Amino acid sequence: MGISRQSIYQAESRCQARAKALLPVLCMVADIRRFMPRLGTRKLYHLMKPKLEAAGVKLGRDSLFDYLRAHNLLVKKPRNYHKTTDSKHWMKKHPNLLKGLIVSRPEQVFVSDITYVETDVGIHYLSLVTDAYSRKIMGHDVSPSMTATDIGRALKQAIKRRMSLEPLIHHSDRGSQYCSQIYQDQLSSSLITPSMTDGYDCYQNALAERINGILKHEFLLTKCRTGEELKRAVRQSIAIYNEYRPHLSLKMKTPNEVHKKASCESQLA
Repeated sequence: MGISRQSIYQAESRCQARAKALLPVLCMVADIRRFMPRLGTRKLYHLMKPKLEAAGVKLGRDSLFDYLRAHNLLVKKPRNYHKTTDSKHWMKKHPNLLKGLIVSRPEQVFVSDITYVETDVGIHYLSLVTDAYSRKIMGHDVSPSMTATDIGRALKQAIKRRMSLEPLIHHSDRGSQYCSQIYQDQLSSSLITPSMTDGYDCYQNALAERINGILKHEFLLTKCRTGEELKRAVRQSIAIYNEYRPHLSLKMKTPNEVHKKASCESQLA
């Protein structure tokens, strides 16, 4: 083959040395994924980079992809099969106010959505209200049902946590819960303007669905035994998501970091 015995031994030696040098990487990955089990590789690399540099480990982002793939540590997205939206009803549907709108500050637009989570005692529904600018989860509710009263608790929590009194739009799909008089009265009493998708296109509420998906598929991986256990897991997951999970759309900053900074700048202005 035209390769000397010495060259083969040297190549083997380099591979062994490289494998030994990369051993700390597995520990770093395990440490981060203990709190964010399905965190994507780009965000994982962003959090690991200072630790890699401190440990003297030379590993680029693409090399991390290859390394995790070799150890079967790349995450795969599961699929949903449970329906949570019923848009075929007689109640009033509001126009889509987000078309052409540029979201430029926190608490300019709240987006809401509902997903389901399975437990040993049956299906529970997770309602989230998220700030469109900072991606911060402002309010949530976990319940075995998904009535207007149930999801209204998530909205109430979000309103209580507002830092600004500037005009606010609430955007959702056209589900019966969001169109109900109970929910609309809650928006009206807080001077929040309703906005809804104008058809059956799921992409018109993509941000809300994306945040629900992150929480469900990156954090809530262990099937809880009871509803109370699920509620505790959701609270812990949201705290970690808001405080520690970086976003590509936020230039690898966390939702809390962006929300607080932008809110303070807005108040000073």
